[in-house]
Amino acid sequence: MHRAACGGQRTMTYGGPVMASAQVQDGQLAGTTISLRPSVNFVETAAVQDVRSRALGYLRAGFPVHFRGPAGSGKTTLAFHVAAQIGRPVVFLTGDDEMTTSDLIGGQFGYQYRKVVDRFIHTVLKYEEDATRHWSDHRLTTACREGHTLVYDEFTRSRAEANNILLGVLEERLLVLPVPNKHESYVRVHPEFRAIFTSNPQEYSGVHDAQDALSDRMVMIDVDYFDRETELGITVARSGLAESKAEQIVNLVRDYRASGEFDQAPTLRASIMIARIVAEQDLPTSSADARFVQTCLDLLGGRASFNSRLKDERLQHRKMLMSLIAHHCPPGRAHDEGGGRRPSLRTETTETKRRA
Repeated sequence: MHRAACGGQRTMTYGGPVMASAQVQDGQLAGTTISLRPSVNFVETAAVQDVRSRALGYLRAGFPVHFRGPAGSGKTTLAFHVAAQIGRPVVFLTGDDEMTTSDLIGGQFGYQYRKVVDRFIHTVLKYEEDATRHWSDHRLTTACREGHTLVYDEFTRSRAEANNILLGVLEERLLVLPVPNKHESYVRVHPEFRAIFTSNPQEYSGVHDAQDALSDRMVMIDVDYFDRETELGITVARSGLAESKAEQIVNLVRDYRASGEFDQAPTLRASIMIARIVAEQDLPTSSADARFVQTCLDLLGGRASFNSRLKDERLQHRKMLMSLIAHHCPPGRAHDEGGGRRPSLRTETTETKRRA
């Protein structure tokens, strides 16, 4: 992260192996945007490339795209990656039950005062004072005016009445201001404005049904769990763990997901978390190592919920997980020896010279 100390403005640069690097400029709320650039370390397999190319085609044709999928399927990361390909500044929003239309487009906040004292004629005092409400654009209005890319994450967590303002934006390309701003009642949407939405159809807590009129204006792309090749590539990139070890972890999590013995499906995040811990603590991926086994149980065992009286079910679930760990991470595997992280280029070069 880099911060620039100039005039109170802060610039932060974020980068990750599986998400686009982002440069964020913090200013007033009305002017806050994210400047994205594609990351060279983004894991883009054939499956990811297919979704990305389809989404870009729809967006360039002028249609908003809606990524719909379960938690941990990479919707938000994919949305940022696609937005980076567009090459325009990004305005990021997260759906919230308390969000209102004013939070999206802005409103009249505070006052502007004007005071005039005229003493041109010393015997006459002319005094004028007035106050007007001050209008402040919020993120949707800024994106529409400037032609930014809107990324609205988990938009179904906002109430339908808050999102109604998007109907005219997406169809008529016209933003209707509820309160005139300096005699301005409408904002013509910039030709370069694009919108990307994400939602989780499997989530029930804090989620509202999207109105049909809004969904009808979007191109919906279902994003499911990635294939094994993609999950392995992302896990290696995000954790720095050797591919042979990451493969064991990914296979374990995917097999557990296929079993259906859970209340909350284990996602790619579980693989990344286990792999990071293994790499950080230099653990062997072996069922003979108590720390590795306990790490897997801690991160995967909580996916199932049991009544306090159903101890037998809890024990059966634990045994099932133990059998999966023993199957995918048996003791005595050759690649369980040594460090957990991938060797650096310097280490590889040194080893080559020694062998020579």
